[in-house]
Amino acid sequence: MESGLRLSSTPMPCWPYRAQEKGAVENLVGFVKGSFFKVRRFQDEEDLEQQLGDWHREVNEERPLPGDGSRPCRAPGRGGASTASFEGAAGGAGPAYPGLRRPQGTVLRDGHAYSIPPEAISMPGTLYLYADRVRIVAGRHEAVHPRKFAPHEGSTLAAHRAALVAAVSGKRGKRYLKRQQLLDLGEPAFLYLTEIVHRQPRQWVGEVDRLHEILQSHGPEVLRQAMEEGLKEEVFSAAYVERSLQRSLVFQEAMP
Repeated sequence: MESGLRLSSTPMPCWPYRAQEKGAVENLVGFVKGSFFKVRRFQDEEDLEQQLGDWHREVNEERPLPGDGSRPCRAPGRGGASTASFEGAAGGAGPAYPGLRRPQGTVLRDGHAYSIPPEAISMPGTLYLYADRVRIVAGRHEAVHPRKFAPHEGSTLAAHRAALVAAVSGKRGKRYLKRQQLLDLGEPAFLYLTEIVHRQPRQWVGEVDRLHEILQSHGPEVLRQAMEEGLKEEVFSAAYVERSLQRSLVFQEAMP
């Protein structure tokens, strides 16, 4: 793996008195290590992402299950999925799939990550796929997202993002989770935050808090665009992002 590949992680505590959560996570970690990371080699980050997408399709749709030999997406009691086309009318019932959950509080489908409430992380769930949206049901919890098609694009609801931060104990844990949620916006966010940390080593915590508030209030696309403008102008601060958003709002209000 090339040295330029950047990996990041966020520690997530188990809920009190739910010891079974850690076991489920450890089983998943062991499965991913043994069937993906230990048996493959990666040239760079793009190659890793491509192989990961292929592996998701293999384990969810192609690899037969032990016992009856069926595929996971067709297995009884595992979501009742079918291979029928899911590009039909948006109002119809979508095919159901078992969700490949991650500790970050997301469900993966076709390489796209969709957020779920932190309370649902340990629960078995079902993902319903429609032409224009994704519906995830886990116990009493339900989440509906616009369906994503662009490579590596995901959807995180602001309420889920806030709940995940609230679920982490300690100022340091919350701080680093907020930073990770900003980094999840992609390369512009990584470059912008890197400059802020290097230029403001004693104030970057406050900058992250302000940028996270913008993320919650205005959404990822607006914040990502403001960061891209900041990179072009070589101005790195939450204050610049806020001014950029104000200019955009004034421009939009002036439009006929």
